[in-house]
Amino acid sequence: MASTMKRTLVVGEVIEVAIEKVAHGGHFIARFEGAVIFVRHAIPGERARIEITSVGSSFNRADVVEVLEASPDRVVAPCEFSHRAGCGGCDFQHVAPARQLQLKSDVITEQFARIAKMDIAVDVESVGGELGWRSRITSTTDRNGHLGFIGSRSHTVIPISNCLVAAQGIGFAELASKKWRGDMRVEIAASNSGERSISLIATRGETKSRLSEGPAVLHEEVLGKTLEVSNDSFWQGHVSAPTVLSSVVQDFSAIKAGDHVLDLYGGVGLFTAALIDGVGENGSIDLIEGSKSATSDSSRNFAAHKNVKIVTGDVAKHLPRIQTADVIVLDPPRDGAGKVVVNEIARLSPRRVVYVACDPAALARDTGYFLNNGYSLTKLRAFDLFPMTHHIECVALFEPAKVS
Repeated sequence: MASTMKRTLVVGEVIEVAIEKVAHGGHFIARFEGAVIFVRHAIPGERARIEITSVGSSFNRADVVEVLEASPDRVVAPCEFSHRAGCGGCDFQHVAPARQLQLKSDVITEQFARIAKMDIAVDVESVGGELGWRSRITSTTDRNGHLGFIGSRSHTVIPISNCLVAAQGIGFAELASKKWRGDMRVEIAASNSGERSISLIATRGETKSRLSEGPAVLHEEVLGKTLEVSNDSFWQGHVSAPTVLSSVVQDFSAIKAGDHVLDLYGGVGLFTAALIDGVGENGSIDLIEGSKSATSDSSRNFAAHKNVKIVTGDVAKHLPRIQTADVIVLDPPRDGAGKVVVNEIARLSPRRVVYVACDPAALARDTGYFLNNGYSLTKLRAFDLFPMTHHIECVALFEPAKVS
């Protein structure tokens, strides 16, 4: 009988391994004498020397310290701070852009196979360049007032002179050249209308941010409409994301005049703005959102539309109060909608459900719930709205399953 014993690894130990496949969360799988290791800064097919950074009963973590046999898709990271001891943000900068897209496609396929028990193949679509895309950035100052980012799996601030994925309107190099108060979180936002705001919050003690520069409300122009977005309200980080996602939501939802639409986790109303013309005067949209800041913004954004109802609160608690819906759009936080919300959506029997997801694992789990409720996944698109990182944005369309 073969031995099932596995090697007990030690933090700081350096070993040589073959890198297997990409894993959810931006790591790559390797095995050593029966032990499973999640490795950062690797590429499938490589041989590398790795250093163990943490150990556990089911898996271990490690960083690449030397590449012995490099993948043809390995490139020099454009940012000098993208390495194992540097900024913890862009974990895919060492991978050629085309391979980044393939790795993300592989993750979606693997998550749906493992969690939803479905065979899914989808191409992750590029929406522009890999640099200069991020319109919202949260950085941190060290105790000496240098601007930077938290290192990977640490509490250490890594000072940096520039962030290459930051949009031009952020002006990160200019901000990094200044001396800041120590131990502060610096939240920077740039709108596509040319505004920039900076808010500060102490990393210890304070819980509310303080506006330091610029307007408290930014104006974002999407598909011919202008939306107000407060500093405390969520907005998509990629400069192209609002337009890309709104266009797909319009397409997938196939709104008809007179429809009753639910916009769940609706934020400031990005998707309500995309659908309001389609429902017409005889239709209506209920926007449900937990953030008071966001619903305050959405109330202003749709003050002229009497057929838009804004509700502040927990989606799971408010859905049972609704009796009908023709189309439902949801854009939940990273952990997804969950079983309770999916069951409530199915109870309303909408003809279409459009699900915007920033985590393929949560989407795969919730897809299983939709399948159990008699809905089929009929369309799926994926977008590279977080270039140079492992993150992926998906938009899924669910429709009532056809009974043969």
